[in-house]
Amino acid sequence: MEEKLKENSAAVDAASIQADVDEIMKKYDRESNTRPWTGVPAAVIKAALALFSLFMIYMNLFTVWDERIRRPLFLGIVVIFVFVLFPAKISGSKPQKVNHIPIYDLLLAALGAGSFFYFVINNRAIINHATHINDLEIALGVIGILILAECCRRVTGIPILVVAGCFVLYAFITNLQKGKAFYKVLRSVIYNLFYTTTGVIGTPIGVCSTYIVLFIIFGAFLEATGIAEFFIQCANCVAGSASGGPAKVAVISSALCGMVSGSSVGNTVTTGSVTIPMMKSTGYPGEFAGAVEAAASTGGQIMPPIMGAAAFLMAEMVGVPYSNIVVRAILPAVLYFTGIFLMVHLRAKRLDLRGIPKDQLPKARSILPKVYLLIPLVALIYLITAGYTMSRAAIIATGLCIVVSLIDKEHRLTPAKFVAALETGARNTLSIAVACGIAGIIAGVVTMTGLGQVFISAIVSVSHGHLMIALVLTMLCCIILGMGVPTTATYIIMATTCAPILTTGMGMNALCASMFVFYFGIVADITPPVALAAYAGAAIAKADPMRTGLNASKLAIAAFLIPYMFSLNPAMLLIDTNVPEFILIIITSVVGMFAIAAALEGYMLTVMSVPVRVIVCFAGLMLLYPGIVTDIVGVAIVAVVFVLELRKKKMVTAA
Repeated sequence: MEEKLKENSAAVDAASIQADVDEIMKKYDRESNTRPWTGVPAAVIKAALALFSLFMIYMNLFTVWDERIRRPLFLGIVVIFVFVLFPAKISGSKPQKVNHIPIYDLLLAALGAGSFFYFVINNRAIINHATHINDLEIALGVIGILILAECCRRVTGIPILVVAGCFVLYAFITNLQKGKAFYKVLRSVIYNLFYTTTGVIGTPIGVCSTYIVLFIIFGAFLEATGIAEFFIQCANCVAGSASGGPAKVAVISSALCGMVSGSSVGNTVTTGSVTIPMMKSTGYPGEFAGAVEAAASTGGQIMPPIMGAAAFLMAEMVGVPYSNIVVRAILPAVLYFTGIFLMVHLRAKRLDLRGIPKDQLPKARSILPKVYLLIPLVALIYLITAGYTMSRAAIIATGLCIVVSLIDKEHRLTPAKFVAALETGARNTLSIAVACGIAGIIAGVVTMTGLGQVFISAIVSVSHGHLMIALVLTMLCCIILGMGVPTTATYIIMATTCAPILTTGMGMNALCASMFVFYFGIVADITPPVALAAYAGAAIAKADPMRTGLNASKLAIAAFLIPYMFSLNPAMLLIDTNVPEFILIIITSVVGMFAIAAALEGYMLTVMSVPVRVIVCFAGLMLLYPGIVTDIVGVAIVAVVFVLELRKKKMVTAA
């Protein structure tokens, strides 16, 4: 009887946590704010989404359609699903009508999709008459862009629309100032933004409709195999019993789950619903527990091989193989998580926090038999490095997910689970597709108006040609423009507007510049005032959102330092380096991150005074700055302080 009561209590607790998670996701993740569908309508929509995933696989494997057919066709279908699934406003606690879609949403879906489908059907004629599009085509272009903007508002929010709106306004103003008639300006803008591959259906949508959608489907199937639970169990087994174990589990599991997750908020809520209560139970303050999860989950966006889907865009825009991006991104990502891990370790030592009792943790012998779950990930990396196309590699890896699921009865992909995974893949594609479409508008305006050169001239002029000043100014632009904007769209905006400042204006390596703006675009997720991941973590931890955001920014200090490190020393990204130099970079970087973490936490082996913290921080920065002299100075200072700390600890212990 007592055991049954415990089981019932556990079930109630699980249901309560899930209800809280659902509420948080609806509040902080617009993708989760969907219409309630049940019964036959729900089954029809699920089947339609699954068919959409299958169609994308078919289109990428077996068709050779022109990009100006593939891309608008893809966007037209996306527009229909957005209006079917997402209401005009966030419902909050107010219940929505079940199985109901307003007439105006049906009309908007028809008009929006119709605008893109018109381009598909009349593609050849529109291409032939080039800029001389007729009144109907101008009207359809305006309708298509406006309705895509409404889709973006529903799925991702307003921030990216504000940015895109400012860019479009700039395009109109600059053309009108040249004395052109409004109608001619309108026709030129609509033609460039809607009917060419430099606008809405530009490179971002091209990459999304080929690579990203297939990798999202792969991620959905991979999650269906139970790999997220496997990662959390592995993290618990490795670090759960250590000092401050739950926080270390949060860092490790978020790093692992981030490899296949494309959302900072989603990752925070998924792993945070487990790790944040555990952290609080061992003594971590709520705002620190929420911050740890938010910072670690945000880092998932920079963790290869998926990198929040931005790696595919980076490969296309920089012009290097995707496998190249993945390999070069490994060390910065590992250093990022090392920095957070050191911070939580030192905080645990300072507060004398214990880990989880070993008898409450999973045993290695129960986890090792499930290592087969890694086969699809390992195969994916191998196939890409072996020269397979990204599309084919993703599809083969997805097939392997189905195969490995057959081993475990609990996660075996039955026909129902197979359809559910296809549906999840299609759903997760919608927000990225819409954001890529709007980001394409921004890229199109930059191309059409030459705005990029204006940015370059302004930053170079202010920085007087000094790289460090240019980096700081670019960082500020990235953080501001990236607030509240999805990862993929953030990268597109940054790569279009900010990266050329560093490459053309300052002569930086193109990959270094792209990685620099990518990192600082992502940091916006935990940087107040628009720190969505931190706010989600705060909601789970029942802590103050602003204090959680500030703690998350402090924990993620590595994300603010690492981009400067590889910008000043490209060898960190395996550019023009050798093995001894790369090993030295790893050692000095880790020691430098340890020194920075100790300085920020005020603890190394004992509590440090403010002057000592300043000295240690200086030593850490010396180690992170490239150069033999700075490395020697940094190591010497850290070694001296460490010895003094060791003596101090022995004296305290003896007393």
